[in-house]
Amino acid sequence: MNRPLLFLDVDGPLNPYAAQPERRPEGYITIRVPRERVNGPLSGPRRSAAKPLRVWLNPAHGRMLLALGYQLCWATAWMDDANRWIGPALGLPTLPFVDFGEALLRERPDGVHWKCEPLLAHADGRPFAWVDDEQGDADHAHVAAHHSSAALLHHVNPRIGLRVDDFTALADFAAALAETTGPA
Repeated sequence: MNRPLLFLDVDGPLNPYAAQPERRPEGYITIRVPRERVNGPLSGPRRSAAKPLRVWLNPAHGRMLLALGYQLCWATAWMDDANRWIGPALGLPTLPFVDFGEALLRERPDGVHWKCEPLLAHADGRPFAWVDDEQGDADHAHVAAHHSSAALLHHVNPRIGLRVDDFTALADFAAALAETTGPA
């Protein structure tokens, strides 16, 4: 498969969790996710009285992501739970996911994001774009030093989530790759 990977974070890019809590963004729907989800890091206490997580999603994002021509892959602490809760709301098929294992939510002393090394291992030299709200300069430097193929670390504002200009940047990156490597 010659298509580049598109590593997708959920909270921030797809779920603009930092938006005003009482104002769901236009075009978004609300889903409620029980805190007792399978992958524990986002679940909090396992009590039936725990308030479900509020997640805002824009169903149009699913077809927009599929139209980009990437191989989509979840890159989120939700891991496979994204296939249960997020993908269906967006109209996405079951996607592969990065299993963060021991790296999950563990800060590194060098300032590189905890997702960075597992993403590089998963990419295994393939070109990729990483859509997240938490990358920083250390991640850009780490990817440049440890990944031999093209990579786009695309930051998304968690107050507004993915917008048209984000999809344009991703499409432009994929088009530039296609020009240098031939059609996917």
